[in-house]
Amino acid sequence: MSAMSDQFFNTLKQAVDEDKLVLPSLPEVALKIRDVVEDENTTTEQVADILGQDAALSVKLLKVVNSPLYRGKMPIDDLHMAVTRMGGRLVRDLVINLAMKQMFQPTSGVMDMQFRNAWNASVNVAAICQMMSRAVEGIRKEQALLAGLIHNIGSLPILLLAENDDDLFHDSVALNSIIWDLQGCVGAMILKSWNFSDDLVEVITECHNFNYDHEGGANLVDLVQFTLLQGGSVSDERAPDDWSLIPAFSKLGVDVEVNVLETKNNQEMIDDAKQSLMF
Repeated sequence: MSAMSDQFFNTLKQAVDEDKLVLPSLPEVALKIRDVVEDENTTTEQVADILGQDAALSVKLLKVVNSPLYRGKMPIDDLHMAVTRMGGRLVRDLVINLAMKQMFQPTSGVMDMQFRNAWNASVNVAAICQMMSRAVEGIRKEQALLAGLIHNIGSLPILLLAENDDDLFHDSVALNSIIWDLQGCVGAMILKSWNFSDDLVEVITECHNFNYDHEGGANLVDLVQFTLLQGGSVSDERAPDDWSLIPAFSKLGVDVEVNVLETKNNQEMIDDAKQSLMF
């Protein structure tokens, strides 16, 4: 870490130790849905009733269910129909994905652009991850979407804390460097506080470590790393010179010389995924 990052990390650690670091929280309805779906005795009526407690989230869910990504022959116009057709686990994943946007709501006018940029970056990565997940055995597209959405969640508390340091907040180079260095450890704290799975925590802590390797086939970290690089989310100074040495590409079986995002079919799927997150 740079000297400035090291100094900011000490400030960050002190805020954590004194319980002053503001970590974002998921909406209560999203947490309830996540918990009840794990109970095999839960009925579709119970899931729909919980969803109905959050009108805004319910409307967004119905729009996504009727979007090109998921719609069937007949439109769905109520929550019970949505849960019945999609199933509890898929609804749970969609609700958590939709709820993520609420994490990126700015607390002040000066934060608006920073948070909007962070959200746009997460949506871009999420959409590409979902498109690419079709070719990865064992990874569901909603799981891939969530991995993309949370990959930079650690930047939010950092931005809020940096807002108190006027010099740092208006030095984009220094601020971006600090976010790059620290968002992994901060993001891990957030996901652990939400009781998210270890594989999602690993996405946050390892997605910028391009030497990361593991046994077995491609996983969520590989998917996000590929997306960050081919999607142009990593600056030239931070990206490795030789992508052929990055384990994620070989795990995914992708030729580093081919940009799979340029094909029309893939781009259409990416655009559809982005649209589903903009409701």
